[in-house]
Amino acid sequence: MTTPAITAQPAIKVSGLRKSYGKKTVLDGVDLTVPAGTVFALLGPNGAGKTTIVHILSTLVAADGGTAEVGGYDVKKDADGVRSSIGLTGQFAAVDGILNGQENLMLMARLRHLTGPQARERVAALLEQFDLTEAARKPLATYSGGMKRRLDLAMTLVAAPRIIFLDEPTTGLDPRSRHTMWEIIRDLVANGTTIFLTTQYLDEADELADKIAVLDNGRIVAEGTPDELKRLVPGGHIRLRFPDAAGLAKAAGLLKDSTPDGDALTLEVPSDGGVGSLRSVLDRLDTARLEVDDLSIHTPDLDDVFFALTGQKKGTEE
Repeated sequence: MTTPAITAQPAIKVSGLRKSYGKKTVLDGVDLTVPAGTVFALLGPNGAGKTTIVHILSTLVAADGGTAEVGGYDVKKDADGVRSSIGLTGQFAAVDGILNGQENLMLMARLRHLTGPQARERVAALLEQFDLTEAARKPLATYSGGMKRRLDLAMTLVAAPRIIFLDEPTTGLDPRSRHTMWEIIRDLVANGTTIFLTTQYLDEADELADKIAVLDNGRIVAEGTPDELKRLVPGGHIRLRFPDAAGLAKAAGLLKDSTPDGDALTLEVPSDGGVGSLRSVLDRLDTARLEVDDLSIHTPDLDDVFFALTGQKKGTEE
């Protein structure tokens, strides 16, 4: 997770956002605040409205109601101001397959009205930053999926936007490429950029996000840090392993609602994962002079949170 460089003015502020397509309500009064210099992750099942929010905040789609400010600009009243502050990378790399990597970046630089020297300097810096210098003049057909996604993000950064929307940025990438993208995102945030991330990978949100919101049926059903969200879901426990069956039996009688496993000589004790809960268990074992061979703390992960809050079953594809 990043160490955010938070400033007083939020990068994004949304209040009562509404959007419908025909009779289908996609967004039903969404409120969001994204502090500057952080990674904000929006999770939700397909059709929950994640991409619609990104499109509204990036001025591609008009909302039916509510207000939204991005970079201090009202998305409805000052769309040009919003566009000058943001970058947007979608689920698929928006690169021109006819051009090579360097040409793609140069095209974007000219579209952003950089002069010749400015464009060449910026393009060279981005090629180096994204480890694309050697491939700069090679055809796009020779690029891997990860290289294309890096080039796509580099094109987004030509104008050095303060706020970047990443809509499913690592979809289809192999694990190595995903981790490379994560490092790039961390570096951007460390330098003060705000990242608004939608992702289908819950481990990605857990790894990167300072704050997460879960969207379901057009509404925000939970919001907080990854650890705060995990504490919303029951199932956390402390697992204790004892040297013998006698110790296990005595501990099981001492700790209410615990679940013993005689074969493994372990005892699972319900816990919220906090220090207080752990200290209470250890103090009671110490008072009873019970020896423990091993101890581990288990808490629900974001998969558990997601499935509990959205009503989906574990194993269901998002």
